[in-house]
Amino acid sequence: MMDFSFLLFQMLSTGTEGGLFDFNATLPLMALQFLALTVALNFIFYKPVINVLDERDEYIRNSLTTASASLVKADELTKQYEYQLAESRKKAQEIIKVAQEQSQEIVSVKMKEAQLDAEKLVSEAYDQLNIQKESALRTLEAQVDALSDMIKMKLLND
Repeated sequence: MMDFSFLLFQMLSTGTEGGLFDFNATLPLMALQFLALTVALNFIFYKPVINVLDERDEYIRNSLTTASASLVKADELTKQYEYQLAESRKKAQEIIKVAQEQSQEIVSVKMKEAQLDAEKLVSEAYDQLNIQKESALRTLEAQVDALSDMIKMKLLND
């Protein structure tokens, strides 16, 4: 403890020159030097850096604004295209429906024509069969008459 107090005494007893807190002409000079350095750094470094940062911020804001406008436009186009797609689908469904109705109508007409043709063929076949039947009956009558005459002749001859 004695060493510490001795050192303290030594420091206090020596002159005030060259101490830690020396208030002489160098202090205002150091203050002026600090202010000059601050002003020089402000013009040389801080203002250009601030300008670059401001330009970058403005560029980012402009880019964001442009991107927002593009996004809004893209959303509008998407909605428009979805609406057009929905309309096209409705029209396609309508066209398919009309085509199905037309094809059903065509099939119905063709079926009726086929049915009429089939009925006509059946009628013609029936008429032809009736003609053949009458012809066969006449032939049979003629043959029966001929056989009857032959039997009669045989019976009378005997």
